[in-house]
Amino acid sequence: MVLKLYAANRVGGGGALVAIVLAAKGIAFEFVPTEVSAVGPKSPELLRMQPFGQVPVIDDDGFILYESRAICRYIENKYPGQGPKFVPDAGDARGLAIFDQAMSVEMCHFYPAVLAVVEEVVFKPHYGQNTDATALAAAVKLFEAKLDVYEVILSKQKYTAGDSLSLVDIFHLTHAPLLARYANIHVLTDNKRPHVAEWWKNLILLPEWVELEAQGGIVSRKNI
Repeated sequence: MVLKLYAANRVGGGGALVAIVLAAKGIAFEFVPTEVSAVGPKSPELLRMQPFGQVPVIDDDGFILYESRAICRYIENKYPGQGPKFVPDAGDARGLAIFDQAMSVEMCHFYPAVLAVVEEVVFKPHYGQNTDATALAAAVKLFEAKLDVYEVILSKQKYTAGDSLSLVDIFHLTHAPLLARYANIHVLTDNKRPHVAEWWKNLILLPEWVELEAQGGIVSRKNI
């Protein structure tokens, strides 16, 4: 049975991350568009799979899994020899420790900071609310402070978990591309942080990301 991916049809968000990893690994999947309201009721079907009523969710021959980072790790673990390798080998204790460290940095520092900016410039307008200019300025300032640290890290290595592209780098694509697209905020690509800019350029030029943008969202993938 082909894997099913339940997600919102967005160029970004957790569903896009899963679609990118599936495409990179060459894994067929059926995309099930699932729009979730931030304030409206959740469908019983979705709540049976995801107790918080959120997406993405996968159904892999009856195995239900939610949370995009967990799904991507599952895909990598199930298909370790297929397509690019996004996680260090199980026996590489130091490599895995660095990977986990980078993943923690993304979750605890990058993601909350970029989300605060996106909340003001994308989510609030989407739901008919006004952007708080003071809150936006503070959020951008905090995000730039996080990027200053990223500049130090990336001055010593090509990617966030070392010199090879990993799942951690892909996880950064959840919301950050929205800044330039919808708010003309280019802190990831300006010349203040050349190592961050080079890293980000490599990410947004990933063939799977370019394809996702060209398609305007997620599209089911058949076996080739």
